[in-house]
Amino acid sequence: MRFKVILLLVAAVSAFSQTLPQGVEKKATVGGITEYDYPNGLRVLLFPDPSSPKVTVNMTYLVGSRHEGYGETGMAHLLEHMNFILTTNGRNIKQELTGHGAQWNGSTDVDRTNYFETVTATDENLKWALGLEADRMVNMRIEKPLLDTEMTVVRNEFERGENSPQRVLEERVVATAYLWHNYGKSTIGSRTDIERVPIDRLAAFYRKFYQPDNAVLVIAGQFDESKALAYAVQTCGAIPRPTRKLDDTYTVEPAQDGERYVELRRVGTNQEIMVAWHAPALAHADSAALEVLGGIMSGGGGRGGGGTGRLYKALVDNKKALSARMSFEELHDPGFVLVSASLSKDQSLQDARKTIIDTVASVVTEPPTKDEVEKEKTRILQSMEQRMTKLAAGRARVIRNDRKR
Repeated sequence: MRFKVILLLVAAVSAFSQTLPQGVEKKATVGGITEYDYPNGLRVLLFPDPSSPKVTVNMTYLVGSRHEGYGETGMAHLLEHMNFILTTNGRNIKQELTGHGAQWNGSTDVDRTNYFETVTATDENLKWALGLEADRMVNMRIEKPLLDTEMTVVRNEFERGENSPQRVLEERVVATAYLWHNYGKSTIGSRTDIERVPIDRLAAFYRKFYQPDNAVLVIAGQFDESKALAYAVQTCGAIPRPTRKLDDTYTVEPAQDGERYVELRRVGTNQEIMVAWHAPALAHADSAALEVLGGIMSGGGGRGGGGTGRLYKALVDNKKALSARMSFEELHDPGFVLVSASLSKDQSLQDARKTIIDTVASVVTEPPTKDEVEKEKTRILQSMEQRMTKLAAGRARVIRNDRKR
């Protein structure tokens, strides 16, 4: 009997593999997510959840502010805005999203740009969403009049960032940490670059990076896997693989030869201090340890650290700051660890700075306990599971351009 069951399982797996569209290759499966490679270079991740009434289609392009050249700062973010307007075949992106009752958004970061729409789970809606993303990939109208209409929105975003002392301070700190690498430039870009960008350069940037071999498509929620793979073939998978070859970025930030310091003055009552350390890239083996350490130091809570982290106890409990947190930026290239603390006007910046440095340094002589590590690992895994559940249920939330600094 057991032998027959095994044969049936093998037959079922074999039958499913035979339903793969021509040229599509099944890769690894991890945590219920399966990757497929398409002949044109597109990578597709399927995360089915039959219990969800929604389906989410998310397209991520592996391009961000890290790829911008001289005079091009903010270009990746500008394209994000342009890709919600009109296509060359007459589609109005925002109008269609609204018409389908979709929950939608997009975001730009240093390493990537993404777009998503969440709709009621039907075959028709899934096929429509994939067709929309196929047009967004290669058929957008990148024209000066359209850019001019969106410029007011982009300029308002830029000015909101300039009115946030915390965001400006982080921008200055990171720019001081990176002398050569593009991580030192904010994703929102320079105001003059944004306002003066030649439309032909913006269009060339779009044609270069918005291609199937530089994209990862995620489909999550309730859908038929065979149909989803076939719809992807008919839409995004039908776009030819480009003939151009993307060059790898090669700028490496040299080792820092001493402490650097920057001071920002703005009108206000409270104070903010930030201390940054260079850190490895996300793919490095130490990145997981740094993520866990960030939670141990912050306490796993929000900006105030939840009252349990080492930094919170050293600063807030001792009345040296109002809040404190530590974060590790998980980036393609070597990133950074950032500690920030908010102070009242009467608290000492120098005292807070010394406490931050001493508390972080003390990890060497007083390493995290097993209990601290296990608690933070559990919190991280629970947070990941919650985010995946929300994605599969069609309740994804993307904060637009959350790292524009």
